[in-house]
Amino acid sequence: MIYDFLGGNNYRITLKVYRDCYNGIPPLDGQGPNSVPAYITVYDDSQNVIGVYDIGVPVVTNVPPAINNPCILTPNTVCVEQGIYTYTLNLPPKTGGYYAVYQRCCRNGTILNIVTPGLVGSTYYTHIPGPEVVAVNNSPRFKNLPPIFVCNGLKFTFDHSAIDPDAGDQLVYSICSPFQGLDGCCGYINNPSPSNAGAGCVSPPSSCPTEAPPPPYAPIIFSSPYTSSYPIASNPAFSINPTTGILSGTPNMNGQWVFGICIQEFRNNQLINTHYRDFQINVVTCSVTVISKIMDQISKCQGSTFNFVNQSVGGTTFTWDFGDPTSNADTSHLFNPSYTYADTGSYQVTLIANPGKPCADTTIKTVYVYPPLKINFPPNQKQCLKGNAFSFSATGIYLPSTTFNWNFSSSATPSTSILQSPTNIIYNTPGKYFVKLVAKQYTCIDSFIDTVRVIGRPQAKINNLPNSLCDPATVAFSNGSSGDLPLTYFWQFSNGNTSTAYEPVQIFTPSGVYGATLSAFTQSICIDTSIVSVKNITVNPTPFAGFTFSPQVTTIFDPEITINNMASWDVISWSYLFGDGTGSLFPYEKHIYQDYGNYIIKQTVTNAFGCSDTISQLVKILPEYRFWIPNAFTPDENLLNDYFMPIAIGVINYEFEIFDRWGEKIFKTNNPKQGWNGFYKGQECKQDVYIWRITFKNVVTEKDEVHYGHVSLLKNL
Repeated sequence: MIYDFLGGNNYRITLKVYRDCYNGIPPLDGQGPNSVPAYITVYDDSQNVIGVYDIGVPVVTNVPPAINNPCILTPNTVCVEQGIYTYTLNLPPKTGGYYAVYQRCCRNGTILNIVTPGLVGSTYYTHIPGPEVVAVNNSPRFKNLPPIFVCNGLKFTFDHSAIDPDAGDQLVYSICSPFQGLDGCCGYINNPSPSNAGAGCVSPPSSCPTEAPPPPYAPIIFSSPYTSSYPIASNPAFSINPTTGILSGTPNMNGQWVFGICIQEFRNNQLINTHYRDFQINVVTCSVTVISKIMDQISKCQGSTFNFVNQSVGGTTFTWDFGDPTSNADTSHLFNPSYTYADTGSYQVTLIANPGKPCADTTIKTVYVYPPLKINFPPNQKQCLKGNAFSFSATGIYLPSTTFNWNFSSSATPSTSILQSPTNIIYNTPGKYFVKLVAKQYTCIDSFIDTVRVIGRPQAKINNLPNSLCDPATVAFSNGSSGDLPLTYFWQFSNGNTSTAYEPVQIFTPSGVYGATLSAFTQSICIDTSIVSVKNITVNPTPFAGFTFSPQVTTIFDPEITINNMASWDVISWSYLFGDGTGSLFPYEKHIYQDYGNYIIKQTVTNAFGCSDTISQLVKILPEYRFWIPNAFTPDENLLNDYFMPIAIGVINYEFEIFDRWGEKIFKTNNPKQGWNGFYKGQECKQDVYIWRITFKNVVTEKDEVHYGHVSLLKNL
């Protein structure tokens, strides 16, 4: 948006709006019978609304997507319309001046460098300074239409400079951020219903604004990694010359990108206004018919003869100028020419593809002519840490004036050198080290890296021994020795034994303090020995378990066993297991078995050193057989003779059944301790004589037995 002073306090406001024909859905405001009006709002410096004005119908033209380069085919995927609005305002002089503002929503949803672009609007405004700043002023205006598209991967240069009608004003250019505008809820000023905004409105307001808000305005939010100063994917990045307004850069990603250009307007070194242009660039893949290109040289130091490689595209004829000021024969028309330079230095080589034709292209490349530089150094044999001393010598192709820089690592003494052939380089620790040699000749640098190996001494180590050992102590020694070469081992123990095993097992007895010595040997390349000793293998005395008990054989009718402790005097704790699931912690104990059988009594004793001993003995509880059964009972619930229950001791596979006089079974159990209460199916049985049958196996004779009889059920009347 710009303004022109027409005299008589009249200002002509000119607003230029650009619309993407393909991706922009709505028409320009005021364009066509179904479009919404275009409004500008005017404020004074105190944010008082001066008025809201319908600025009418735009003059719409299509912007040609020309790039003014006959070697690039114009793409047909870009279409931009320009709408120009003009409106005249009468604005009497006023301190602080005036602001004319136009707002709209929304931008193209396909824009790549801002967050949610389809819901972000735009603000275009201009400031008319007050009389306290300048008496009369006109906006600067850009000389050229903004670029419609740029080619991906090709350097882009555009004259973004402006003309200022006021002679003497100084203009300063910069890349800046465009402003946000209306959102998706109210797409334009005086929108009668927020609901018309559609899906872009998350929380519709009760009504839409009838005028644009006063400044300041929020900048658009760029999506990472883009910023107001790096608004477009490019390498080199887009930049603008602050004095000339020349915008340049090489885009490297197709798509649509929004950014802004600001013009600061100075008069007599005082900033009087800032003018903004907010525009969209379309980066596309261009069809280039002719490209001039020279392959990069492999090294700056490759000698004086060059075999140039032509990588041009589309050309049929070529002109080379090798840039040698000492010769007039430094040109060629060959596709891949060769040239020998007479002296060292840097030269500007020019290649023109299709010279003299309408579609030609030129490239200029700097080549460096220096003698070859290719360095290395012979490998070093590995050395032992003890007495190591390495020597190095630079070899290869280089001049006597070449300088060298060695880096042997921080573990070496010295760690660096600038000699061509350094000697007596000593490494302080074992390991594998990178040695780097960097050589510099003129502006050329070459490097070479190799490794040296320093073999460490063997390190004998006996890993941690157990904290508590008991006599006799069986110790499985853990070998923690290490070395860069294969090791052999020799163990010596204070019990008089020796071993060459990697991890031997030794038995130490009686109690006392023992020692062990481990020698680790290397027997090739670096012959060396490492010895380590331990003298704290403490073997504590072990107590003796012991007990007697009586009787050793008894029956289930007398199953009590008496245990007497006979363990050694140094015992401080006892534990008995009686073999029937029970136990005791007392040294002396009496125990009653509940069933016949053979049981193992196990005693475990422990002394103050935590050493223990265990002994076990067998006790036999023999079975007994008894069988007796009453012939009458009185189930009257007086707790006297209420149950008919046989007495059966020493039996297994027990089965007890009762029948009435008609042979019906009225009771059955397999539990020798369960009797009949005189009931059948929940009802009391009558006084009568009942038949019983009992079968079992006698555990003493180990024979099956069957017994029959009768019982009288009596009732107290």
